[in-house]
Amino acid sequence: MKKNYILVAAGLGFAQLALLSTAAHAQDTTRVLKDVVVTATRSPKKLSEIGRVVTVITAEDIAHAQGKSLPELLNTVPGIIFSGAENAPGISSNIYLRGASTGNTLILLDGFPVNNSSYIDNRYDLNVFPLDQIDHIEILKGSGSTLYGSDAVAGVINIITKHPAQQGLKANVQLAGGTYNTFNEAIDLNGKLKNTGIAINFSNSDSKGFPAAKDTTGKGGFKNDGFHQRSISANLNQQVSQKFSLNGNLQTSFNNGDLPFGAYQDDENYTYKNTFLLGGLGGKLLLPKGSLVFNMSHNYVSNKYNDLPSVQNDSTHQVTNNTGHITNIEAVLNYNLNKHFDITSGARFKYSATSQYSLYNTPGYNPPAAVISGDSAHNSVASIYSSLFYKAGIFHMELGGRYNHDSKYGSNFTYTVNPSVLLANQLKVFATIASAFKSPSLYQLFSQYGNINLKPESTTSYEAGFDWAIIKNILSFNTVFYKYDTKNVIYFFSESTPPYASFYKNGSFQRNKGFESEVKLSIDKLTASAWAAYVTGTLTDAAGTPTPLFRQPKNTYGAKVYYQFVESFSAGLNYKYTGARLDEQFNPDFTTSNITLKYYSLVDAHLQFEANKHLSVFADLKNLFDEKYTEWLGYNTRGFNFMAGIKYQIN
Repeated sequence: MKKNYILVAAGLGFAQLALLSTAAHAQDTTRVLKDVVVTATRSPKKLSEIGRVVTVITAEDIAHAQGKSLPELLNTVPGIIFSGAENAPGISSNIYLRGASTGNTLILLDGFPVNNSSYIDNRYDLNVFPLDQIDHIEILKGSGSTLYGSDAVAGVINIITKHPAQQGLKANVQLAGGTYNTFNEAIDLNGKLKNTGIAINFSNSDSKGFPAAKDTTGKGGFKNDGFHQRSISANLNQQVSQKFSLNGNLQTSFNNGDLPFGAYQDDENYTYKNTFLLGGLGGKLLLPKGSLVFNMSHNYVSNKYNDLPSVQNDSTHQVTNNTGHITNIEAVLNYNLNKHFDITSGARFKYSATSQYSLYNTPGYNPPAAVISGDSAHNSVASIYSSLFYKAGIFHMELGGRYNHDSKYGSNFTYTVNPSVLLANQLKVFATIASAFKSPSLYQLFSQYGNINLKPESTTSYEAGFDWAIIKNILSFNTVFYKYDTKNVIYFFSESTPPYASFYKNGSFQRNKGFESEVKLSIDKLTASAWAAYVTGTLTDAAGTPTPLFRQPKNTYGAKVYYQFVESFSAGLNYKYTGARLDEQFNPDFTTSNITLKYYSLVDAHLQFEANKHLSVFADLKNLFDEKYTEWLGYNTRGFNFMAGIKYQIN
């Protein structure tokens, strides 16, 4: 396998040399890694100062992706597998980063953590964030539990919504439509009135969709599974004084639609209604050599599923009504101690609670409803953390630690050691050893299968790589190798002898390893990139039985190119190859089989026309060659489809 690593990295190196021959005449070779990011260190720092490769999806990148969903956009990032992103609209998709299971990637909205405490693994459905509400996205790959706590095992995705930008208010209206009778409408208001900033976005999306489940009968009678979304995003900022500002944000989404009964099975009466609400209030005080930031947020999620008896589901009746609440209170101090040392320290309190009701009745099997009471299903976590950043000449170092006390399992500690060296102001070489953790979910603790004695999953990660700015603002190349070792993995266990009890327990371990490599070119009117990623891993239960990574290919690679033909017209192509991967098939005799899903390639195109400074037109063409493929066994995927629309700015 190491041979494969070397071959792919070398291949990208040859591609880089070919691009170099095109661009070498353009500028000097003394590029400074000057881009500023905040997610990696919880304070604004240049990429040259931190020992990580951070992916930034810019506002321009998002403008070139209008017509896509957020999962579709993230699925183009090296190392991220958004399984299910190409299924029927609105169907929940699973994010896998570097082979880690879903729920091990922390999602932030404007720096506020978002989780769903009513889900088994706390995952958050990213279909709730319309792309037109997002300004840019920062993606930190690698363990981030020292600064962010639980769930930041494989990485952190920070979704930054549109914020007040300029004095005076401007409004934008966007209308779009496309395949599957899909229509999107959005209007936003953005600007500043003296010391008050306002950014508000309303969006609406409706799609008739297509049958989510694959019809093997050949009769073509499965119903279309539709999706409907109403979403509001608001960011308010008040500059109280020269040194103190307040900010508040609100993001709410109301989703409803149709579902199949399961793989290969239609259901004319299965519907869902989901509500997502996040409200936050924060403040920032500028200090002589730093800043003090405080944040308070509350995250509410309601998931309602109702399946009335029908012919297709054999008179089965299912009702699920789950709610989850998470409250976070946090204070973060960033301070410059001297010319060599910066420090980031913080304290956080998190309270989680859930109420759940689930009823499943089918002919011959009518168990009582499963109930989780909010009076008992709750926990709290108090944390303190600190990271010291050292810089002297070409050498940089981060040393960090975090202490957590959970009201259920007790205490644990995580750490980060991250040295890096910047050579010739253009080649950053880095390494990281860090620990991370994922706390048991409330469902794993308090459901009918719950185990109150569960410990958190614990991961130790190792990374090494480089980020090479070959030509200033033109050509760059990065590669990172990683390894993750996780113990005390929580898994679902069923006894093979009477009374055949089933419950969650610790005892598994998981080991993943892989690499990511990317080359980027930006010259005059052309931007282009090519990347490759490889990941392999195994989950081993307490009995020593290995389980592969389901729905996660070992090999993915891709390329994209975007060109500004004239001032008013630009266009781009995106290509992604997804290798073979395993999925799990459930058999009639209650056993399971591993099925290999075939590799596939997708090509998308985007066209953008700027009629004038007020009016623009776009078209997003996806799966140009109408590739036939499967993401989830028993479910349909999208053939050739498109979205086209107009955007008008009102001064």
